[in-house]
Amino acid sequence: MKKIYLLLPLVSIAMAAYPQKKADRKTLGNLQTHITYLSSDKLEGRRTGTPGEQLAAAYIAEQMKLAGLSPKGDNGFLQTFTVREGREPGNNTKLVVNHKALPAEQYVPLPFSAAKAAKGEVLPGVNEPDNVWLINVKASEDEINPHGSPLEFYQKKTKEAKANGATGIVFFNGPEDFRTVSRWLDGKEETPLAIPAVWVGPEASKILSADDANGFQLDLQVDFKPSKRTGTNVVGYIDNGAATTVVLGAHYDHLGYGEDHNSLAPGEKAIHNGADDNASGTAALIELGRLLKASKLKNNNYLLVAFSGEELGLFGSKYFTEHPAVPASSFNYMVNMDMVGRLTKDKGLQIGGTGTSPAWGAVLKSAVPADLKVSYDSSGTGPSDHTSFYRKDVPVLFFFTGTHADYHKPGDDADKINYEGGLTVVKLVYDIVAKTNSSPKLAFTKTREQQMGSSARFSVTLGIMPDYTWTKGGVKVDGVTDGKPARKAGILTGDLITQLGDYPVSDIETYMNALGKFKSGDKTTVKVKRGAADKVFDISF
Repeated sequence: MKKIYLLLPLVSIAMAAYPQKKADRKTLGNLQTHITYLSSDKLEGRRTGTPGEQLAAAYIAEQMKLAGLSPKGDNGFLQTFTVREGREPGNNTKLVVNHKALPAEQYVPLPFSAAKAAKGEVLPGVNEPDNVWLINVKASEDEINPHGSPLEFYQKKTKEAKANGATGIVFFNGPEDFRTVSRWLDGKEETPLAIPAVWVGPEASKILSADDANGFQLDLQVDFKPSKRTGTNVVGYIDNGAATTVVLGAHYDHLGYGEDHNSLAPGEKAIHNGADDNASGTAALIELGRLLKASKLKNNNYLLVAFSGEELGLFGSKYFTEHPAVPASSFNYMVNMDMVGRLTKDKGLQIGGTGTSPAWGAVLKSAVPADLKVSYDSSGTGPSDHTSFYRKDVPVLFFFTGTHADYHKPGDDADKINYEGGLTVVKLVYDIVAKTNSSPKLAFTKTREQQMGSSARFSVTLGIMPDYTWTKGGVKVDGVTDGKPARKAGILTGDLITQLGDYPVSDIETYMNALGKFKSGDKTTVKVKRGAADKVFDISF
């Protein structure tokens, strides 16, 4: 669905701090140029460790150079870090079911698997010597130690299978996702057991669970090869000879074709261009570097960092804070811009991290214009790169214009960006930097933790997109996915979820924790507030 983006009045900033009109037009045009290139198909979604990421890094480095910034990476402007180092399925790995080879994204060899082949004709529910065994994990849940490593169960069943004469083993209907199981290969290399062992995902599990299946012709082979995946941060520096340094950051990586299983359109192999997430923040970062280099704001140095690996778990910013380009003790504060390209009048702008320094209240009160709707979040943590700096006791601010129906989908394109809104964010961040120019180094204060659901494990989905800018209790529905339980039940965009089954929902974390209590096939109810009315819907997962 297309959205109409309303033009917001521009932030009013003193002429001495930020020349307007002609300068605004230049910034606006540059934002369009940067976002259009960074979110073009040529870069193939800027997935960490790919040629598209490297093209983006080269572009950002060139823009920093043109602005007069000094390189502060390990190799010019570039700082390389390791995302993963371990093993991955080798070229000979295969799983064939009924003479049809399964795609590589539907199965993963387990880390203790033998590098061997096995084949056989397998009857459902019949595990016999000299044949491949099929293990329905869901039917064996009472054998899984909820407090132990998931691998313990898989290793135990594989040893049992071998002891009883199995030539190979295939696990299906497991609670894990592909991404989790793939990461098991990054751990310490396990001592191989004597037979090949493979985990299969939901698509293959559906085949192996079919009620009308008479038998399966299975042909599997496991092969491993070493693998190493790296990412690249881009680091530019404005050295004003000051004692303190302001860090401005934005991640520039995105999802590629969704190979890391973090797409919300998993059935669609397409380029995820990530115009809002986060070409918008990267473009704002580039422009702020240009403006600050030309400014008279000299009481801080400025370190501008475009992070990679954010979509995989803040890899780039974590590495940077452990290997800073300048002493971390000099960091005054950090400003992070992530998804700042969809500013609308109704949602406005969310600014997080306001509780990380006692100075932020007065600064923001004077910097934020009265006609810009803003919601504030005191927490210094969240699902973006400012968290890495907060963990190092650095005051942070996080700028975010909200999620939308194109989030982590191929439809996040440059033609949907509100460029005037992006200009508003750039000018606001610039004004915050200007207002702290003559201040002493900001004091740091700890805040509550915002887990954003990261601690919850769940194997079902309701099929809603939460509004992460909503902070007034419950989970506000910002989108409903066709074909999912919420859509089938009648839940609508704008509904406020207050309870899932017996579990009250007060925020994203409690929602995710509640979701983790259910499994496929369960039935429950969802309580929502729709306007002034309370409604209850029956849900089947």
